[in-house]
Amino acid sequence: MAENRKLGRTADHRVAMLKNQVTSLIWHGQIITTEQKAKEVKSIADSLIALAVKEKDNFETVEVKKSKAKVDEKGNKVTEAATSKNGKKFNKVVREEVTETVQKDLPSRLAARRKIMRNINKVKDENGNNVDLPAKMFGELATKYADRKGGYTRIVKLGQRKGDAAEEVVLQLV
Repeated sequence: MAENRKLGRTADHRVAMLKNQVTSLIWHGQIITTEQKAKEVKSIADSLIALAVKEKDNFETVEVKKSKAKVDEKGNKVTEAATSKNGKKFNKVVREEVTETVQKDLPSRLAARRKIMRNINKVKDENGNNVDLPAKMFGELATKYADRKGGYTRIVKLGQRKGDAAEEVVLQLV
């Protein structure tokens, strides 16, 4: 019977560590870790990328009406003076209705997106903005690996680590 490696950690710690490493692999394209951890991360990452490749074109384009704050050429919100019921004056933000074209996931792609989000962590870029890793997987990685049948990652051995002689490897996206 196949069994997951325990990696000398409790279940919660192991799951958190693997999520962190899968997230780093997808975000940076490669990670340096031990051979046993890399084998576990490889299986998770390959299954997630295969799922993204399978569902990459499973969406529909929809026009959505949104109400947004009107902004001037400097990017500041436009305001106008208004009077409340009791006679007090205040500034009110001017709103405009805009029609945008967005991609709406079909049910199987939505399920795939949720599965991907369960197996990776949220990431912020260097400016502190949230990064949409599932969108990166469906867009960039899925188009890159569309013609491959598997084997989206590779393990390259580096040698033994100096402190504990653990076998170190580089796990990278092909």
